[in-house]
This record gives sequence, structure tokens and C-alpha cells, in this order.
Amino acid sequence: MRGGSGFVGRELTRLLRDKGHEVTLISRQPGPGKITWGELESQGLPPCEGAVNLAGENLINPLRWWNESYKKDLFSSRVDTTKALSQAIAASSSPPHSWVLVSGVACYKPSLTAQYTEDSEWTPFDLLSRLVKEWEAAALLPENVAKTTKQVIIRPGAVLGRDGGAMKQMLLPFWLGLGGTLGSGRQPFPWIHVSDLAGIIVRALEPLADTPPSSSPQVFNGVAPALNTNYEFTKELGRVLRRPTILPVPGFVMNALLGSERAVILTQGQKVIPKRTLESGFQYNYPDLTSALKEIVN
Repeated sequence: MRGGSGFVGRELTRLLRDKGHEVTLISRQPGPGKITWGELESQGLPPCEGAVNLAGENLINPLRWWNESYKKDLFSSRVDTTKALSQAIAASSSPPHSWVLVSGVACYKPSLTAQYTEDSEWTPFDLLSRLVKEWEAAALLPENVAKTTKQVIIRPGAVLGRDGGAMKQMLLPFWLGLGGTLGSGRQPFPWIHVSDLAGIIVRALEPLADTPPSSSPQVFNGVAPALNTNYEFTKELGRVLRRPTILPVPGFVMNALLGSERAVILTQGQKVIPKRTLESGFQYNYPDLTSALKEIVN
């Protein structure tokens, strides 16, 4: 697993180990239960049942200014690592039965009205959608390998949890009564609780029972079935915390702080429906904002 020491990776590792699986992390630093990128390149992929890539430079890193260097890191930390893993899988004498990439919903064009399922067609329209396009393309396996290794792409929305992700940066200002809507507040806010995202990944890692893998990846939208706006999220978080949410952050302020290309993640949004995720029979632990936020806050 690449990205296993991050927010989602820690939850996924815990869930896999609870189910009796052994987890090996690909890391820059050697250590128990780890292999380095150098070892992956020189020795190949160790025998494993499934591989997951969760790697990527934090997109909303408040400590990094939005410039060409940062954009280059965003691409290389995702595309290069994905390519390295897919090549290692293709070169393996006993490739894993499942290969899962976790990308994002930025491929879907922001809209107040359009609804997107996994079957929705899309073409790149800005920097972040181009990133998703290159990222997912880097994961594709050669056709001969895809006959035995199931390829899965999971596109999560904002991942909510107590120990990281978007909530880590939001909880303090909301606790202080400084929370408010971002931009208009009308923009859709696709989200998922971290334990549900980990559960979708674990389900994706399971081998196919009877049918052979398809040469094309299976795509699952890793979002909760609830369709919420930023306003609804803001008000519900304030209600759960028992704090006022009366200080909106105008869009131009977000653009100035984050850069307009990056701020769209927060000031615009997409109505993303987990159609195939629900059809697969996946049971959400936190299908609505109230249950998710209460678990995080309490």
C-alpha cells in the first residue's frame, strides 16, 4: 500500500488488520512492515493479494503557496507513484488479484444542477480535472495483466474524520465560533466518512467470485448517498458543536488565500451519486451528515 501512513491509510490499515490481513507499506523510509521505493524498483512487488495507492501531496496544504512548484508536486506525487506501482504489478510474476487507485471527484465539472454517477462521461476542463485524468491513466494495466488483476478506481469527495483530512483544519475555528459558509454556500459538498471510504476500498480489494476481470477499471464514487450543500454541512457542524456559524468566508478571500485554481474545491462543488457503490451492496456506517459529524465530534 502506498500512502498507508496518511489519514485514510491509517484507517484502511486498521480495518485490514482487523480482518486478519497483513499490510505492507511502500515508504521513503525502511522499517518493519515497509518496503522502500528503491526496493520496489530493484526487487519488484512482493507477493500480495491486493495493491492500493493512496499517495498524494496534500491539496489543501495551508503552508504551501499555490505556485508552479506546488502544482508540479501535486502531479508527480500522484501520477509518478501510480505509474511506478502499475508497472511493478505488470512486471510481477504473480501479480495481485486486485489493484485499487483512490483518486477524486474533481473530474466532474462543478454545477448546481448536474448530477454525476460513475457512468457519467467527462473530459478535463481545468487543472485538477487534468490531474485526475493523468492520475487514472497512469494506473491502467496492460491488457494481458488486466485479464487476471481486477482494476478499481475510487473517487472520494471530502473525507471526514477525527484524525485528519478537512475536519482537522475546520474543527478549531468552528469550536471558537468562527465557522461559516464558504463562498455562496449553495455549492454541493460531496463527502464521505473515513471509515466508509476504508470499507469501500476493502470491498474493492476482494477478488471477483466467478467473472474474470474486465480490461477497463471498475469505477466507484466514494461519497455518502446524502446530497448536501456547503451551507447544510456548515449549519449541521455548528449544531453538533453547539456553536454559531455566522461568519461566511467570501469567495474572493478563498481565491486570495488558496489561489483560484485550488479554491474551487471549496467554493464550487458537484452533486456526486454513489450509484455503483450502492448497487454493489455496500452498507454505509455513516450515510448522513448528522451521524458522521456526531461520531467525529464525540
